[in-house]
Amino acid sequence: MVRLLGPQDRLLTRLEREHPDVRVAVRGNLVTLEGPEDDVQVATRLVQELVDLVRQGANLSQTEVSEGSRILRQDSTRSLSDAIGEVILTSRGKSIRAKTEGQRSYVEAIDHHTIVFGIGPAGTGKTYLAMAKAVQALHRKEVSRIILTRPAVEAGERLGFLPGTLTDKIDPYLRPLYDALNEMMDPELVPKLLATGVVEVAPLAYMRGRTLNDSFIVLDEAQNTSPEQMKMFLTRLGFGSKMVVTGDATQVDLPAGTSGLQVAQQVLGRIDDIHFAMLTSADVVRHTLVGEIVDAYTEHDQRAMARQARQSQQSHHARRGRH
Repeated sequence: MVRLLGPQDRLLTRLEREHPDVRVAVRGNLVTLEGPEDDVQVATRLVQELVDLVRQGANLSQTEVSEGSRILRQDSTRSLSDAIGEVILTSRGKSIRAKTEGQRSYVEAIDHHTIVFGIGPAGTGKTYLAMAKAVQALHRKEVSRIILTRPAVEAGERLGFLPGTLTDKIDPYLRPLYDALNEMMDPELVPKLLATGVVEVAPLAYMRGRTLNDSFIVLDEAQNTSPEQMKMFLTRLGFGSKMVVTGDATQVDLPAGTSGLQVAQQVLGRIDDIHFAMLTSADVVRHTLVGEIVDAYTEHDQRAMARQARQSQQSHHARRGRH
């Protein structure tokens, strides 16, 4: 019951917000739902599905409540666990799985394609799920090593001189990958795998000139690659390997020039066995505010673009009038 309701009953609060006409009462292990019959049926089915997920070892968040409510409103006979997919990994009692239908489609694309691009805003699980699939493939002996890479580009701020060895200098850029890796594997095992090369975490520049066979390769923050870097990376693909490229086209930190991720979308869209999975704010699995923040910035950018287009058009008409 504690896992079903969430800390400070947050999941219960989300359930009440999703079904405002349903009154929810909890006494011990008993959940009572009252209200209009149709609404109560959907809410009851949702609670039953959430209980099943808890029994399977899932750690519920507000995302499962919101996504489950949306799915069951469309079809009350669907199983929530089937809709969001199977458990990918279980680590320290925590199951890792897709939490939305968009994420499930992304995970399925990784299963069925050699190269997958996961494109979407922050918090949609692009990198986390890709790394989970990489660890799963290693456990299943489908690949012999995992290679995690990202471009070493500063996100807006200037870090300046960093002391230490080359490894020390690039470590801040790769830290998010190490953090996710330690969540998914035994922290005591990770250094051994890194030392033996079974798992490699390296900046993108280290990929040049290599052919990566029998590997699961994840390129993170791909929006910060140049077109030349993206081409270089994709042509590292060897036999028995799989690639996942993740990025957010709205968060380009390159000082100038075109993002390699944007060019790849234009150039590679029609090639078989390359799939582009587009995730949206509906797939955000961080705090619920993250999805609203993403939508707010998207609307702001669209208004700014429309304003620039109007100003450009007015300027053009003004020049024609003078002539």
